Amino acid sequence: MSITAQDVRDAAARIAGAVKRTPVITSHSLDTRAGAACFLKCENFQTSGSFKIRGATNFARQIPVADRPKGIVAVSSGNHAQAVAIAAQALGMHATIIMPSDAPQAKLIATRDRGAEIISFDRLTTDREVLAREVLARTGGTFLHPFDDERTMAGQGTLALELLEDVPDLDTLLVCVGGGGMIAGCAVIAKSLDPRIRVYGVEPALANDTYLSLRANERVAVENSPTIADGLRTPKPGAKTFPVVQQLVDDILLVTEEEIKAAMRFLLERVKIVAEPSGSVCVAAALAGKLPSGTGRVGLVVSGGNVDLDVLCAV
Repeated sequence: MSITAQDVRDAAARIAGAVKRTPVITSHSLDTRAGAACFLKCENFQTSGSFKIRGATNFARQIPVADRPKGIVAVSSGNHAQAVAIAAQALGMHATIIMPSDAPQAKLIATRDRGAEIISFDRLTTDREVLAREVLARTGGTFLHPFDDERTMAGQGTLALELLEDVPDLDTLLVCVGGGGMIAGCAVIAKSLDPRIRVYGVEPALANDTYLSLRANERVAVENSPTIADGLRTPKPGAKTFPVVQQLVDDILLVTEEEIKAAMRFLLERVKIVAEPSGSVCVAAALAGKLPSGTGRVGLVVSGGNVDLDVLCAV
């Protein structure tokens, strides 16, 4: 595989001090509804409001000093954008972020407030990869991939390392899936710490590219998904993340749009935390009775809390 458990441990040491150790919280109401003891890894309390700061910081801190004046380039609908902007700012680097024009306003504003230059594009008419290559050719900067890079994957995996240090006797771990960087890093460290633990990804049914890819035994694309979970709209699994998912992830669970919205409401009303749609999918699976058979103690990743107020009010 492209990363090892030691890579995740090294990442944890590298990002220490720049990234929060987020809390693990419980809810009696959630346990009752899910029929299992649930432990929420709350990355919505993370610096930048999501787990993405882990991978961005681990990656950025490994960019050679000689290359740093050329800056960082990234493509993101929001959470990765904020994380890259923060990681670049901490190193005195310029960040250019390519963001779709329909990205949540809260994420766009937060990214700009961190000093990043934003280039907008229409995701329906513009190839973001072509646009990124044009920017890289102009700036000579380093492209910081949101998921398909060993440095990003290892950084994201540090959240599972923390979770399993705090709650070492989990039998199941649920992780939301976009491009696969987080679940790849989490699966590597989780299976290393306890080979018996089961790791499941959770995707919106409208953005089920990893689910389809595992069944086809090759990467399958799902283009222009209309899911409310904008952070999970990645068209297909990464070339580097997918082999890790194939080897270590037990399966993918699917949740509907209404189940995602119900989870957001539940988290706000009963757990008193704000989670964005992408960050709510694991809880959605638990509330909808979709936990795998035999689950007794389960870790659920709440990956972020960056949601526009109008979206939250509508939900």
